[in-house]
Amino acid sequence: MTTRRTPGAPVRVLRFKVRRRLKSRVLKRLLHNKIAVASMVVLFLLIVVAAVGPLLAPHDPNAVSLSQRLMGPSGAHWLGTDELGRDVLSRVIVATRVDLLASAQAVGLALLIGVPLGIVAGYAGGVADALLSRIIDALMTLPPLILAVVVVAILGPGLHNAMLAIAILIVPSFYRIVRASTEGARSELYIESARASGCSSWRILWRHILPAVSPPLLVQASFSASVVIVAEASLSFLGLGARAPQATWGLMLSDASANITTSSYLIYPPAVMVAITILAFSLLGDGLRDALGRQTTDGR
Repeated sequence: MTTRRTPGAPVRVLRFKVRRRLKSRVLKRLLHNKIAVASMVVLFLLIVVAAVGPLLAPHDPNAVSLSQRLMGPSGAHWLGTDELGRDVLSRVIVATRVDLLASAQAVGLALLIGVPLGIVAGYAGGVADALLSRIIDALMTLPPLILAVVVVAILGPGLHNAMLAIAILIVPSFYRIVRASTEGARSELYIESARASGCSSWRILWRHILPAVSPPLLVQASFSASVVIVAEASLSFLGLGARAPQATWGLMLSDASANITTSSYLIYPPAVMVAITILAFSLLGDGLRDALGRQTTDGR
């Protein structure tokens, strides 16, 4: 009795093996990059703090105690208290969750908008490509901070509205990367073979184009997360982001600036957290770019 084989089965098996080998190479290169590994460890610790923040906070982050206002670091309050007597350490811990979730919200929304538009423009070409590209180019000509302020002014101040404004700002970066990657992938032989075999456009986009554009998207998402952290801190500092008593690093910087001459210690915890998070995301992006983009001939 002979076993009947599907004609495309060997091709699918070979493609699976190639993809698995490429993934193992990328992971190996990434793990050999000590700076990227250190960045991943820092981000993992930040995620842990964000996940269990309320359990780690030694005090209620919103508890007001005017009798203990502007107290320096001590055994009871390791990072001191702010102008309302709230524990700074507790607010920094809780703000970690808020800032990371806000960053994920803005980057996720930008991906939902930029990726489909970029795939449509790169794969369809023609009028769709020209129209979408002109819209994105017009969006990129606007001053980022002014555009964010206008969006927040229209929708009203608040963290969610601020993240929507920031997502609009970073959509062009995802769109341009996806469009360029899709435009390059659509002329590949395996795309032509899939089209010739009768695959629908949706199946080609989902099974072939999207995996092809995923590596540069992953790198850009890491860089964009650091941009979102800075933008959120800037908008909250200006009073256009999170609203009191919600704790974010930007809002804590705004509160600390009002007491910079008498209690300068207040500005250091949120500033250090912002700097560490930005640096971790940026260095991870560099590591991912090197791991995904470096071509070697020695098989490593």
